[in-house]
Amino acid sequence: MPRLATLRFAGLALAVGVLFAAPAFAAPPPPAGASAANLPKWEQLSPAQREQLIAPMRDRWNNSPEERERMFEHARRWQQMSPDERQNARRGMKRWEHLNPEERGQMRALFGKMRGLDDNARRALMERWRTMTPDQRRAWVQANPAPPKPEGGRPPRD
Repeated sequence: MPRLATLRFAGLALAVGVLFAAPAFAAPPPPAGASAANLPKWEQLSPAQREQLIAPMRDRWNNSPEERERMFEHARRWQQMSPDERQNARRGMKRWEHLNPEERGQMRALFGKMRGLDDNARRALMERWRTMTPDQRRAWVQANPAPPKPEGGRPPRD
């Protein structure tokens, strides 16, 4: 489960990282309808464009003081990831967003169980999971429920 939480907040971490690493240079705004490849680097954004990008992050930071330490830690870990690790994190976040509540519950249980396993046991469990039918997965989750959420911790979004 911590891996999923890391993935889910990787985008948030990027925003925090940008917030703390942004230089103060500005340039004219890009033309409307510009493609992603043609959009300027951060240093070339106008102050208004930067403000538009970081305002949601600032609001979340200010409105959730109990989350600040976690948010900051996610930003630090995101900055330490390689480009491939970041891409994998983005893929994981997208997969999580498309899971239904039952599938999310199954993933919480699966990753909770995997957390205490060595690499070989994890691989074996994943291989076994892939071969299970939906009914077998439900039975496995009942026998191996997800660990309780940490006290004071924020549950993943469903």
